[in-house]
Amino acid sequence: MILHELISFEMLRVIWWGLLGVLLIGFALTDGFDMGTGALLPFVAKTDTERRVVINTVGPVWEGNQVWFILGGGAIFAAWPPLYAVSFSGFYMAMFIVLCAFIVRPVAFKYRSKRPSPTWRSTWDWALFAGGAVPALIFGVAVGNVLRGVPFHLTPSLMPIYEGSFFGLLNPFALLTGVVSLSMLIMHGAAWLNLKTEGRIQSRARRYGFTAGVVAIIGYAVAGAWLLLITDGYSFVNDVVTDGPSNPLMSDVVKGGSWIASYGDRPWIMIAPIMGFVGMLMALRGLTSGGEATTMLWSKMGILGVISSVGLTMFPFILPSSTDPDSSLTVWDASSSHLTLFVMLVATVIFMPLILMYTSWVYSVLWGKVTEDDVNANGETLY
Repeated sequence: MILHELISFEMLRVIWWGLLGVLLIGFALTDGFDMGTGALLPFVAKTDTERRVVINTVGPVWEGNQVWFILGGGAIFAAWPPLYAVSFSGFYMAMFIVLCAFIVRPVAFKYRSKRPSPTWRSTWDWALFAGGAVPALIFGVAVGNVLRGVPFHLTPSLMPIYEGSFFGLLNPFALLTGVVSLSMLIMHGAAWLNLKTEGRIQSRARRYGFTAGVVAIIGYAVAGAWLLLITDGYSFVNDVVTDGPSNPLMSDVVKGGSWIASYGDRPWIMIAPIMGFVGMLMALRGLTSGGEATTMLWSKMGILGVISSVGLTMFPFILPSSTDPDSSLTVWDASSSHLTLFVMLVATVIFMPLILMYTSWVYSVLWGKVTEDDVNANGETLY
């Protein structure tokens, strides 16, 4: 028996769909509080010392947190090539803006405290704000467009042709999901600052985080109702071959009905939105009651539930086409080869535990609060 045949093609496709979700959720849970902290910076910190406290809560970990973003992009490229081709070409301008924000952010971290000029430092503070808020918003807008369907089609030779525009991505539903994403990550950033700071910064973070959490919960509920009542879902017309060739044009897909119908077919996936609502509600409770570590954990649970609900609701679709439903990309027809997925899985089994152990070690070493005394005593070495 050939080694890669130990795991069926169908199972490998499901595994890599799940692993892609794990990588994206890992990015949201880690770099998400970096982005939320950056978005909160101009509001929770009023003095230069307070802003340095906020910056240094994420200063030692933000680079490591972005590993999840790189891994997610790599996984899409290697495991789901058609998804990479369509999404990175169709969302090119949006991705370019995100890339610019991610480039500005490390420059701001490094340069911000190099000069004492208030104007200099304020400029980089707002750069950090943009580096956090803009990607958080755009990622949510992208999710909203994926749920609505993206205007593209595949030629007979499987070349993707994108038919939309950047401003076409800014439709009402996508803007709603963008607000949900931004407010949810601001709440997550507030939970982080609640854990890592004290005094006035902590108090302001709790206040802003509570407001953002309320917006996230209401927006998430409205988005769910929108999916139920307005936005069309996608489904297969005939039985689909789950271990067939990666050719989306071999499937018959129809647009219509509701994504929410998947909860009737698979009731167990209701756990995801329940986790989303419960996690965010309990995070709000923690922000008002003064809980620290538990608030952060509840916030993580809320994000896990919200992101999982999108993937589970859409399964097996990963990028539906609004203009040519038959070109829609699904778990069953948009993957790399059987051998490629197996080799990647072996590499993941080896290296993913190492990444998790290293990340856990870093957080354990850098555990504890950042205070104004720390910044004043180490002004030349901290951000």
